[in-house]
Amino acid sequence: MSAPAHRLIVDVDTGIDDSLALLYLLASPEAEIAGIASTAGNVPVEQVAANNLNWLALCGAPDIEVALGARVPLDCPLRTTEDTHGPQGIGYAVLPPSGRSLSERDATTLWVDLVRAHPGELTGLVTGPLTNLALAIREEPALPRLLRRLVVMGGAFNHPGNTTPTSEWNVSVDPEAAKEVFDAFSGLPAGRRPILCGLDVTETIEMTPDHVRRLAEAAGSTPAEIISPDDGPQVRSTASNPVIRHLSDAIRFYMDFHRTHDQGFLAHMHDPFAAAVALNPAITRTRPATVDVEQHGRLTRGTTVADWVGHWNREPNVDIAVSTDPAAFFDDLVDRVGRFAKSVG
Repeated sequence: MSAPAHRLIVDVDTGIDDSLALLYLLASPEAEIAGIASTAGNVPVEQVAANNLNWLALCGAPDIEVALGARVPLDCPLRTTEDTHGPQGIGYAVLPPSGRSLSERDATTLWVDLVRAHPGELTGLVTGPLTNLALAIREEPALPRLLRRLVVMGGAFNHPGNTTPTSEWNVSVDPEAAKEVFDAFSGLPAGRRPILCGLDVTETIEMTPDHVRRLAEAAGSTPAEIISPDDGPQVRSTASNPVIRHLSDAIRFYMDFHRTHDQGFLAHMHDPFAAAVALNPAITRTRPATVDVEQHGRLTRGTTVADWVGHWNREPNVDIAVSTDPAAFFDDLVDRVGRFAKSVG
């Protein structure tokens, strides 16, 4: 067998959409996860790490290294969002304990050791706050140039925020870390700059009950997986496929959250889209920009500010995703994750 085309370091705050991103990568034959760094964000870091281990075990994945990362942001108190992702970060789902152990390395050491051991080979994917990566860059300033590429789910540009009127969740949890990371990637050429998947694009990735039905169908799961806004919080999936059953319970919680915030019975799947971009950047159109992060504004702390035209006389430090084809993305996701769930179940 040929080696996977993409080896990744995945840094997550798992999270419902992070969960689906992990499953997407596990379902992708061209992807190999070299290590998973856990960071506090959607839920505390110990729960994040447990979620990662439990999903890997449920999916029968290899013994991928899962490292415990930052418990708190660089310079502010931790905020979590159980109202969005549930008390354990996975909605209504309750995953069986994995019996697997955490790495003896912490997440910072994992990042540094892997990029030093495999210079130019690894793609970094961050779908949570950037705390672990900022700490790793402090330890190894050459890290941005040792990576093949970085993809980040974070930021909001020509779009409202989802945490404050102007800020996106991952960046708002640790604005200092986001600024340190974006600054550290300055000077890289086109093709090596980080790709930022911000709310401008990720909020077009609207998962609906029909996508869940199609996933279950692709997995050969029975009965038909029909989720509804009329389902009460006590309702649980009866899907025969264990991956579909737990995924459906997680996603329905996420849809309930969006519905109660007047966005419809759907779920914005920010992180799976970023995972897909990490494997195939061509699925999104990007524009280069210089991005900085507001640190001190009373109303605007955590806002990602993009200079598209050179007002600051600074070279671009990122490529921002500006458009994609959501229907094509979901066709790909349903096919990959559905077939993978079928092979597991």
